[in-house]
Amino acid sequence: MAGEGYAFEQTFSFIPLPAKSFSFQQDKDTLALLMKWSMLGRLSAQTYSFDSNFQPYSCETFASCFFKDPQVIPTLRNMKAGVWVPLERPVVSVSAELVPCTKISMELFDPIYSCGILWPSGHVVKCFHDIYTDYDELRQMLQEEDSEHYNVIGRMERKEFLFRLFKHLCLGGELCQYEDTIEPYLSTTKKIYKDLISVQKDADTKISVVSTVFKVSAYDESGLCFPGTQEEEQTFAYLIVDPVKRNVTLFYHIYGVGSFSL
Repeated sequence: MAGEGYAFEQTFSFIPLPAKSFSFQQDKDTLALLMKWSMLGRLSAQTYSFDSNFQPYSCETFASCFFKDPQVIPTLRNMKAGVWVPLERPVVSVSAELVPCTKISMELFDPIYSCGILWPSGHVVKCFHDIYTDYDELRQMLQEEDSEHYNVIGRMERKEFLFRLFKHLCLGGELCQYEDTIEPYLSTTKKIYKDLISVQKDADTKISVVSTVFKVSAYDESGLCFPGTQEEEQTFAYLIVDPVKRNVTLFYHIYGVGSFSL
């Protein structure tokens, strides 16, 4: 029989939800910190609804449908010379990497307080660097595998979306003014994470994360086209799926010089 042996390929359709916003996008203290970290105006979160049941194993199909959906394409933007611009050419392929997202508290960061990265006051310990004149033990732990503190956060914990978000905020944009204490990084990480991630309680009132997160990149015929057109650690995009509400949020940042005004 014609077609026998071919599996049914699931598809997804999307509708933008422009009225949906997040508290971190309205909070003046958070916006002031994002401006200080040179991320204001370059960090975006947009939500869409979708029409089919989602399972984590379908993340690549989901991402491909998302970036090729006629309702989504007009909402996608890159940054050129400090101005948001639409994608220049159609997306032809997409990569999607599942990102662990299981944390429901900030306990992951507890080891940072007792290993020499922070002073007892919570101030970040400064250190020498061959290239950067203003460097500290926190950034060294985040970026350099030969740092004596690198393994303070375990290999699996480093893969968690919560840790990735913290790292993105600590490293900031092109003209980032780094914090002297860790508290602003942690409080902003917590606020944004709580905004983006969905949780639920089971019968025993145990709380667990229901969101699925995957890091995404889209390519046109010339190469990488979203997020940005050049590989850069601080240019990133994540799709965060709430399978219960059938909503997905595109959370992304284009590295560069952020806005200087709220």
